[in-house]
Amino acid sequence: MKIKSLASELSATSYPGRGIVIGRTPDGKKAAIAYFIMGRSANSRNRVFVESGEGIRTEAFDPSKLEDPSLIIYAPVRVLGNKTIVTNGDQTDTIYELMDKQFTFEQALRTREFEPDAPNYTPRISGILHLDNGEYNYAMSILKSNNGNPDACNRYTYAYSKPVAGEGHFIHTYMGDGNPLPSFEGEPVLVDIPNDMNEFADTVWNNLDNDNKVSLFVRYINIEDGTYESKIINKNV
Repeated sequence: MKIKSLASELSATSYPGRGIVIGRTPDGKKAAIAYFIMGRSANSRNRVFVESGEGIRTEAFDPSKLEDPSLIIYAPVRVLGNKTIVTNGDQTDTIYELMDKQFTFEQALRTREFEPDAPNYTPRISGILHLDNGEYNYAMSILKSNNGNPDACNRYTYAYSKPVAGEGHFIHTYMGDGNPLPSFEGEPVLVDIPNDMNEFADTVWNNLDNDNKVSLFVRYINIEDGTYESKIINKNV
């Protein structure tokens, strides 16, 4: 698979929806994460990311304008020991709680399906990073309807052991704008990852459609000792 420019992938469509990037810096020292959200409706755009423990949660920017919170208020990032979980919905909690009971990432997601937001049936995308004694691996998952048929859920898990320095994978909910919105197709896209976290954040944020982007979270984790630095960018400030 040919590595692609993350900037080009992000700017290629006005509405990739919500997206996860996971990878490793070119120097090999850090694990990289990005999670972004976008919105077309006023309710979806009325959000910000805020810190919550070692992770983050979404909040209404203007609580008086919050309509249906069911699919837009959740914890996208949580940390369970040496594992970091990142998802586009409340399946973050499902993964956290069931892995804490010794379920695997894939087993935990077997209890969930795509979002019940007909006619889009938005895919649930999830990622998990595992660091252990200087070793690093990650996995990504997508749960989606069977070509818009809500009676069947298609489940795909992609696992990456010994991630290559300078490489990452990008998965998002939609192939582009539309009505209904077309679900992501294919395996996660192989993309480039920079050494600098701020450069990474700027690349993602500046290449998302300006009208539709809402919030971005990035984190770089030191593979040797698990220490990390993070950054949040909110359009609503």
